[in-house]
Amino acid sequence: MEDIKKRISISKYRDHIFAIVGLLSSFVGLVLLFTLFVDLFIDGSPRLSYKFFTSFPSRFPEEAGILSAWVGTTLVMVVTAISVVPLGVAAGIYLEEYARKNWFTNIIEINIANLAGVPSITYGLLALGLFVYFFRLGESILTGGLALALLILPIVIMATREAIRAIPNSIREASYALGSTKWQTVQWHIIPYSIGGILTGIIIGLSRAIGETAPLITVGALTFIAFLPSSPITSDFPFLSFKWLFDPFTVMPIQVFNWVSRPQAGFHVNAAATGIVLLIMTLIMNAIAIYIRYKARKKIKW
Repeated sequence: MEDIKKRISISKYRDHIFAIVGLLSSFVGLVLLFTLFVDLFIDGSPRLSYKFFTSFPSRFPEEAGILSAWVGTTLVMVVTAISVVPLGVAAGIYLEEYARKNWFTNIIEINIANLAGVPSITYGLLALGLFVYFFRLGESILTGGLALALLILPIVIMATREAIRAIPNSIREASYALGSTKWQTVQWHIIPYSIGGILTGIIIGLSRAIGETAPLITVGALTFIAFLPSSPITSDFPFLSFKWLFDPFTVMPIQVFNWVSRPQAGFHVNAAATGIVLLIMTLIMNAIAIYIRYKARKKIKW
């Protein structure tokens, strides 16, 4: 009896030690992250102004801006999201709900997990050969968006599968018991209950894509550009134009890389300000995902 009590006390002691170590590790990480954010805001906030957002890059740091960079980033991320979200979510649903569990699907699952860890430059080389040379899409916004879509597609698929896997089988069985088909069960029960995890995976993927540089440089993104892509809205019917998809572009991470490689201190301040804008754009994406998740969960009938 005393031996059992001693073992229990030792286990509790170890649990307390582990909890303290985990708390300290989290605290150290948060402090370092907060310090980096504060340092970035202190360095870059003086350059944040209307002129900074509406000016093109310049060889004079005081006159340089990020107009072409933030417009290019926005358009590339639109192409990436439109490409990866339907394909990634549909693939995750198929693999988890419809695909038979055999050696072939096991190979697919292993390859998807491996692709999530492949260096981003590899996807850039793949996009260069496939989209630029084979499909002849050129060094364009469409090519950049598709390259980033390839990069984060495994992440979205894996996140979708994990979110669906967390749904209890009792929900599926109750739906089938009431006469629902497979698709009705997926549409009205599986997707609504797993939408939070799916959106989290999508945002994680897009947050990684918005900061990538190597794949976009590989497919021909410019380091200096003093013009904007074509407008997607025209005065002629049907009032929409897709010419901008095939225009050259640059993005904010490449602009940051260009500025930090210069010796002038003014360009380093510009780079810090651009980093702040990237953080704000990422927070906006997270806020949109949280809002969509909140609205979707409100519609769920518990």
